[in-house]
Amino acid sequence: MHIHILGICGTFMGGLALIARELGYQVSGSDQNVYPPMSTQLEEQGIKLMEGYKAENLAVKPDLVIIGNALSRGNAEVEAVLNQGIRYVSGPQWLSEAVLQNKWVLGVAGTHGKTTTTSMLSWILEHQGFKPGFLVGGIPMNFGISARLGESDFFVIEADEYDSAFFDKRSKFVHYRPRTAILNNLEYDHADIFPDLDAIKKQFHHLIRTVPGEGLIISPACELNIDDVLAMGCWTPVSRTSINGDSQWNAELVKIDGSQFKVCFEGQEQGMVDWALTGDHNVYNAMSAIVAAKHIGIKPSAAIEALAAFKNVKRRMEVIAKINGVTLYDDFAHHPTAVRETLQALRLRYPDDRLIAIYEPRSLTSRQRVFQHDYASAFVDADIAVIADLFDPSRFAEQDRLSTDELVGAIRERGTEAIFIPTADEIVWHLGPRLHAGDTVVVMSNGGFDGIHEKLMKSIGG
Repeated sequence: MHIHILGICGTFMGGLALIARELGYQVSGSDQNVYPPMSTQLEEQGIKLMEGYKAENLAVKPDLVIIGNALSRGNAEVEAVLNQGIRYVSGPQWLSEAVLQNKWVLGVAGTHGKTTTTSMLSWILEHQGFKPGFLVGGIPMNFGISARLGESDFFVIEADEYDSAFFDKRSKFVHYRPRTAILNNLEYDHADIFPDLDAIKKQFHHLIRTVPGEGLIISPACELNIDDVLAMGCWTPVSRTSINGDSQWNAELVKIDGSQFKVCFEGQEQGMVDWALTGDHNVYNAMSAIVAAKHIGIKPSAAIEALAAFKNVKRRMEVIAKINGVTLYDDFAHHPTAVRETLQALRLRYPDDRLIAIYEPRSLTSRQRVFQHDYASAFVDADIAVIADLFDPSRFAEQDRLSTDELVGAIRERGTEAIFIPTADEIVWHLGPRLHAGDTVVVMSNGGFDGIHEKLMKSIGG
């Protein structure tokens, strides 16, 4: 059977490609704006990539086309699929029908932390010999791949609230029907498809409706928006987590940066997490993963042991270079909360360094004015904030776009030095020669950012 995937270089669709290949299918796919690490991963797996969306990509007619949610009517290849009468399906539906049936699904949902928590949980199961299947919206460095079929009854999946396809506007996670559901947090996001926060809460309520009564829902006690969702109806036991609090599952910080903390269940210490990650957000991610693992029978002490060997995910606070005393990070942060938490964690880890944040507004939501004011306070822990131009600003009318000029001014008002430098090349030209030992630089973008990481490394090393 030949499966062709439209949007194959997206993190989710690329994972589907790996699983389909593992199931024995012939797999091909097309995409545009291809960039690592997903393009590299697919090529290494021998999956044929076609650049751009064209009707001729279907010259060898596939048996099934899986259409990603970034594709819409008017796309040349989508139109060819419809005109030729080729069978097509959304990615989440295909995954549900081809893989998740009769699996114990552990789903990780939330505005932030899905990729990291899914990776943590997958690694805990792997460390304990469960050999789980998983699909992660990134590449966990413990595995080196973003998805696999696995050899057990357990499947760990990043459960995204984004819609499934142009012909299926339900959130992806509604297809997965998890038995163990982590709800990390809930904020307004995806302004391109959700009009307001209540619309997202409704989708999370639909997810909760699919969790069995003998399942488990896990969520931080401080997440009031999750409380609102649970109040809409819940038929499943809920375990709550906290940091230095009094929830059933509580993390007692030993180090303020979150790199060491005690795990307590009903007041009894279960062990100490001592690991390479930092930040309260990662402590919450870890607590959720530990509780989810316990739900399938893994002792907290064993999960804690696994986390000590957890290597994080590519592009999630990933150190990509240390050159001449300069530490360069790559991070996927694009929502203002994620930007703020990333910079808070780095400030705690490097209290004496000059912290420089380079930010590209690239996601559909970040390019709009919806978070104009929220971004202003997201950079307070940085010493210098470099704001790049919006990716493809023509996508939105000027009055609807994020204003970089306003943002730079607002960041300065809060005490952080800020500057607008539109392109990656200009940023490297301006910043590279001025970097020195004791600088920590974090590049935040959910795209390739015109190869800025490699260009910075060359500039620093030169």
